[in-house]
Amino acid sequence: MPRKTPLELVRNIGIAAHIDAGKTTTTERILYYTGKQHKMGEVHEGAATMDWMEQEQERGITITSAATTCYWKGSNGDKPEHKINIIDTPGHVDFTVEVERSLRVLDGCVAVFCAVGGVQPQSETVWRQATKYAVPRVVYVNKMDRLGADFFNVVDKIRERMGANIAPIQIPIGAESNYKGYVDLITMKATLYKSDDGKVYEEVEIPADLVSQAAQWREKLIEAISEYDDAIMERFLEGQEISEAEIREAIRKGTTSLKLVPALSGSSFKNKGVQAMIDAVCDYLPSPIEKGGVKGVDPHTEAEVARNPDDKEPFTALAFKIMSDKYVGRLTFLRIYSGVLKKGTAVSIAYRDPQTNEFRVRTERIGRVLEMHANQRNDLDESYAGDIVGVIGLGDVNTGHSVCAEDHPVALESIKFPEPVIQIAIEPKSKADQEKLGQSLQRLAQEDPTFRVYTDQESGQTIISGMGELHLEIIVDRLNREFGVQANQGKPQVAYRETVRVKAKAEGRFIRQSGGSGQYGHCWIEMEPLPAGSGFVFENKVTGGSIPKEYIPACEKGIREGLLSGVLAGYPVVDLKVALTEGSYHEVDSNENAFKQAGLIAFREAMKKCQPLLKEPIMHVEVTTPEQNVGDVVGDINSRRGRMEGMEPAPGGVTIINALVPLAEMFGYVTTLRSLTQGRATPNVTPSHYEEVPNNIATEVVAKAQGGR
Repeated sequence: MPRKTPLELVRNIGIAAHIDAGKTTTTERILYYTGKQHKMGEVHEGAATMDWMEQEQERGITITSAATTCYWKGSNGDKPEHKINIIDTPGHVDFTVEVERSLRVLDGCVAVFCAVGGVQPQSETVWRQATKYAVPRVVYVNKMDRLGADFFNVVDKIRERMGANIAPIQIPIGAESNYKGYVDLITMKATLYKSDDGKVYEEVEIPADLVSQAAQWREKLIEAISEYDDAIMERFLEGQEISEAEIREAIRKGTTSLKLVPALSGSSFKNKGVQAMIDAVCDYLPSPIEKGGVKGVDPHTEAEVARNPDDKEPFTALAFKIMSDKYVGRLTFLRIYSGVLKKGTAVSIAYRDPQTNEFRVRTERIGRVLEMHANQRNDLDESYAGDIVGVIGLGDVNTGHSVCAEDHPVALESIKFPEPVIQIAIEPKSKADQEKLGQSLQRLAQEDPTFRVYTDQESGQTIISGMGELHLEIIVDRLNREFGVQANQGKPQVAYRETVRVKAKAEGRFIRQSGGSGQYGHCWIEMEPLPAGSGFVFENKVTGGSIPKEYIPACEKGIREGLLSGVLAGYPVVDLKVALTEGSYHEVDSNENAFKQAGLIAFREAMKKCQPLLKEPIMHVEVTTPEQNVGDVVGDINSRRGRMEGMEPAPGGVTIINALVPLAEMFGYVTTLRSLTQGRATPNVTPSHYEEVPNNIATEVVAKAQGGR
C-alpha cells in the first residue's frame, strides 16, 4: 500500500518551552485548526487533549510528552496537504528527560516563549537541548494579549542570551488588550482577526502607523538572511528588489541549516496567530529528506552504517519512549528513519550495553502498529520513513535501543540522560502491596530513564531516585492510581557521588588454592581523577600477556562493579580513569570470576589511596521576586549555603535573583519562599553540577552512612 503523504510533505515537530509559556494550549489550537479535533481543549479546565493523565489535569502542567498527527493545507487552503507529527513536551525541569528524548528524534521544533516572561530558565534549557541535537526551530512568542507583552523585547533577549540569528517574519499589530493581529514582513500585508475562535480574519493593507516600522523590520529580516546567503546580500547591497519566493526559500535554507530562527507572534489562548505559525512549520522547518539520514554502527562488524530517509532502504528506527498502557500493555514509541514497518514483522533490536560497552542484538516481533493521538490510538497496517508511531509486542526494549530490519541490524547513537539528583526510601503499606511494588517500580523505571530503583544492601530498603521532589511525588501517585499499590515514603535524600583527588597504583589479588579447582586472579591498576562530568574511562595497558586478553573484560567488569559503591559512604563513584597495567595468571586456576574479583579488590584499594572525596549536587536557583522581597530571598539563600551569581531588574517591578545552592539545603524551599514573599515570588530550580562537600558536612554524611551499615 503506497504512502498517502509524500515524504517531502512530512514534518516531525516538537512544541517546547518553559513551564506555563502556553505549549499545550498552542498544541490544542493546532489540533483545532487542522480539524483533528472539533473543540478547543483548555489546560485551566483540565480538558486539554494532550494532557491526558489525571496528574496533568489536576496540576495544569504537562508531565509526559504526548504524540499526535494532523494534516494542514495552509491558512488559505493553498498548500499541498502536509502531514504534521507533533510531540507536546513538558516545561517543568523535573521532566526534562521528556524533552531530551523527543528532540533526539524530531526534525524541527516550535520554541514557545511568553511575551511577558520572555527568556525563562527552562526555555534556555530547551534551547540548549535543541542545539545539542541540531534541531531547526521557529520561535512563537505567545500571550501577546497579556499585560506587559513585548514581542521585540523577547526577540532581543533570545538574540542576547541564546546567541541566535533570530529574525521576525512578522510583527504584531498592537499588544495586551489591543492585540489585533500581525503584519507579514514577506508579503507586506496585515492580518486582522475578526472572530473569537480565530477562524475569521481578513488580509488588509498595513495600517498607516505601522508602514515605516514594517519597512525597517523587513530590512532587518533581509540583513539576517544576508549573513548566510551571499546572493541575497549582493542584491540587497545593490538596492535590488528581492521577491517573496526568494525570501521564503532563503528563510527555509537558513532555518534548516540552523543559521536563522524565524520568529512569529500570537496568543494561542485568544486564538490569534496560530494558523500563521502552522504555515511557518510547513514553509520553513525541514522534511525528513532535508534533515538528512542518520548514521549508526553495524553491531557485528562495528563499521559505520548510513541510513537515508527512503522507504526503499532497510527498516531502521529508534525507540525513544516506553509507556505502560493499561489497555494494550507495553507501548514503544518509534521514530522511523528509513524503510517500511509492517505489523507482524520480525525485527532486530540493537544497542550498546552500557555495563560492558559491547553490542547486543536480538530478534523480536512487532504485534501492532499504532498512530497515536495522545492516549488514543488507531491501528495501521504499515508505516513509513519519517513516521512517528507506537508499536506493541516489543517486550524487552528500552529507550535509546535501535529497532531495525532483521537482516540489516544497525545500532544508532543512543540517548544520554542526566543522573538523578534526589532519592527517597519507599515501602509497601501491606503484604499484598509488597508483591506488586517491585514489579510496578520496574515498569515505571523502564518508562523513565531518569527514574532509578535499587535495594540498599545494608538496610534492605527500596530506594527510588529521580530529578526532583515533584518527579518522585508523581511516581508515588502513579503507583497508587495506575498500579493500585499503597506505599509509604521516607524523607528525601541527596544523591551524593564519590570521586578521587590524586593518582595512585593498587594491587588486586584473589587467590583461593586449597586443593581441587582453585581461583587465581591478580592485577595492578592505576587510578587518576578526571575533570567533573567526565564519567568513567577504562584503559587496557597490559603488555606482554601478563594477563591473558580473555580476562581483560572480567577485570573491567569488576572495576565497573566497584563504581556502584564507593569506599567513603557507599555512593556511586564518578569522574575517574582506571588503567589496567599488569598482573599474573595461573594456567589451571585462573578464570573470569577470579579476575573480576581481583579487579574489584584493586579498585577498592586504589580508592583508599587516591584521597576519596564526596561530591554533592548543586542546583541553579532563579527566583523572580518583587523588589521589596529581595532582601528576604537573598538572606534565605545565604542561610542555605547558597552562592549568589547575580541580580537583575526585570519589567514589572520585579528582580531576578540567580544563585547556586546545594540540593541538600533545598528541601522544602518552595514552601519557605512562598511564606517569605506571600506567594509572589516564582522559583525555578534546575540541576547545575556536582561540587565537593565541605569537610564538616562530609564528615556528618560519612558518619551517618557508616553508622547505618
